[in-house]
Amino acid sequence: MDWVLIAKALILGIVEGVTEFLPVSSTGHLILAGALLGFDNEAAKAFHVVIQFGAILAVCWEYRRRIGAVVAGLPTDMEARRFTLNVVIATIPAIALGIFVESQIKRVLFAPLPVALALVVGGLIILWVQARERMRGDTPPRIGSIEQLRPLDALKVGVAQCCALIPGVSRSGSTIIGAMMVGVERRVATEFSFFLAIPIIVGASCYEIVKYGHSALAGAADVLAVGIVAAFVSAFACVRWLLRFVATHDFTVFAWYRIGFGLLVLVIGYTYELPWVS
Repeated sequence: MDWVLIAKALILGIVEGVTEFLPVSSTGHLILAGALLGFDNEAAKAFHVVIQFGAILAVCWEYRRRIGAVVAGLPTDMEARRFTLNVVIATIPAIALGIFVESQIKRVLFAPLPVALALVVGGLIILWVQARERMRGDTPPRIGSIEQLRPLDALKVGVAQCCALIPGVSRSGSTIIGAMMVGVERRVATEFSFFLAIPIIVGASCYEIVKYGHSALAGAADVLAVGIVAAFVSAFACVRWLLRFVATHDFTVFAWYRIGFGLLVLVIGYTYELPWVS
């Protein structure tokens, strides 16, 4: 057993779990952490995707009763059907686009420089959306539950989620901000982002397993297990904390974190003439 590799898997699993559901880009942080740890080859890119499965298991466990109620109510409950339809509609655009551009994105954008730029730009967009929300004052959001989303609203959120195909943008950030822009209440937008993550990440993880083959991943079973468990535990804690946080705070702090972190990566990279900023 390679204990150095196990330690890297543990660190990356924690990074994945902590950042997956925050609007700060888990993929971007994994790429940066992987570059610093020297774990950034093709196998590492597959590892980054597969360990996201641990974070999704955390969401499924946290919302197991609601998910169970939706599944049980599909034959008869109109609200369960509407909930499911909204999730399906919002998921389709990212899957459809991802099929065509996934390989090109990995080849060109899976590097610290584009991630840092995406972090900064995404932070500026969050600040702009939060400013719009403050200008609205005490006017309540138009949509107070996932079931109240219209199919067109769900589609708009799905289109926003496509931006997350660019590493550094943040899947959770794009869906949360996209939902808020169509009038969804902040906590509901956050929960909708959680549910949208389930089909996207499960599908991406299964794709990577099929792509790299069972035998290739079996040789790294211990490393993957450590990464998945670390992602599960850290994501579970983060999801519970985030739901409490958004009840009384907006996302401005995450915007400034993105901008500061992105600029720091660029400054350090150019100051020390690191190869990944060229």
